[in-house]
Amino acid sequence: MIEFMDVSKEYTKGVKALKDINIHIDKGEFVFIVGSSGAGKSTLIKLLLKEEEPTDGKIILNNMDITNISNRKIPYIRRSVGVVFQDFRLLPNKTVFENVAFAMEIIGASSREIRRRVPIVLSMVGLSHKANNYPNELSGGEQQRVSIARAIVNNPNVLIADEPTGNLDPDTAWEIMKILREINRRGTTIVMATHARDIVNIMKRRVIALEKGTVVRDERKGVYDYEI
Repeated sequence: MIEFMDVSKEYTKGVKALKDINIHIDKGEFVFIVGSSGAGKSTLIKLLLKEEEPTDGKIILNNMDITNISNRKIPYIRRSVGVVFQDFRLLPNKTVFENVAFAMEIIGASSREIRRRVPIVLSMVGLSHKANNYPNELSGGEQQRVSIARAIVNNPNVLIADEPTGNLDPDTAWEIMKILREINRRGTTIVMATHARDIVNIMKRRVIALEKGTVVRDERKGVYDYEI
């Protein structure tokens, strides 16, 4: 499903963000990417989203080599990947329904399909009653649930969550994790970058730890009970 093969990323002035990364993630896995600031988590995610290009190595996503694809193919690759950000990135002038629908509109979905699909995903994240509200009328947790609904409305094979609980209080963070766990249970592969030690330790899923651009631990049902 996802594979990094001897992947390195070097920025200007010789700054090495990732060094010889080898990771294989199977379809349906839930994987935490952990590490201190500057460990390489964000770079790894940007490589998956084709926001950055590797200096060396090969990246496979959904059984396709995305390392050297042309720019015109990148939007098609991203259709199979949902993304949830720490800062929500909702459109302030659109309602909850319209924010989620927008993700379908940009891939050319019909109005009929949008009217059918959006209520389904809003129900999944518990926001059916907020469909006509605007982002500034929602709590942080509700905004993140809209972000999740938007990320999954096109049925992606992979969901990438970049610090999705970072701006939320502990109780709200757990509500978000319950939603992500249910999405994973339905078959979506989830890769989540996080600093949330308590969430990682309780979830007991695979943990890949990065330090100074290298993988220092990769454990099934791992924990985040050490300093890195």
